[in-house]
Amino acid sequence: MNPQAAPDGHSDEPHATAMSGRLNWLRAGVLGANDGIVSTAGLVVGVAGATLDRGPIITAGVAGLVAGAVSMALGEYVSVSSQRDTERALLAKERAELEQFPQQELDELAALYIAKGLSEATARTVALELTAGDAFAAHADAELGLNPDELTNPWQAAGASALAFTAGSLLPLIAILLPPPAGRVAVTFVVVVLALVVTGYTSAKLGSAGVGRAILRLVVGGALAMAVTFGIGQLVGATIG
Repeated sequence: MNPQAAPDGHSDEPHATAMSGRLNWLRAGVLGANDGIVSTAGLVVGVAGATLDRGPIITAGVAGLVAGAVSMALGEYVSVSSQRDTERALLAKERAELEQFPQQELDELAALYIAKGLSEATARTVALELTAGDAFAAHADAELGLNPDELTNPWQAAGASALAFTAGSLLPLIAILLPPPAGRVAVTFVVVVLALVVTGYTSAKLGSAGVGRAILRLVVGGALAMAVTFGIGQLVGATIG
């Protein structure tokens, strides 16, 4: 009974909702990859600052990748599960209202289409036809912007988040293991900066934000993280040694 009509008549359209959902998934994937890049890069560069041995670097990198992927997946699963529970509660409430107050719900549906720009007669006709077809689906879409058959799957969200983090983590991990010891940190720094430029550009485009500012934030943040962890690694390595 809480209509969410859009004044411009566009934001509640099914294709707009679907496109928004896809963009949110892409944006989440880019951000997950970015987290993997920065966190793993900081970890392996920090260890590389303390030792030149490949063993500790590999161990730290793989452990960080696995732990980060699991953490991201768990966080996404909990978040999406909570969202799905809320959506199901809203849908159950809507179904109950349709059973208890069918006429009021019909009037409400017609009012939503009037608010979107249809004439009263046309809105009433549309509401009647949609109600005759599938009243629940019509109200779920018009009032809540939801498709009862396409609620977000928390397992899919968790898997996508873990996959994105893993993909991002592999870049600095591979970059620091392939070069000779003397060039490991420098090569990793360059690879990470380039990767952050790509993710910053992509996230800015998906969010219709300023490209330059988004790239600058990520590059500066990633470079600072690597510089700090490398410095700490050297300090710890010198102290232990």
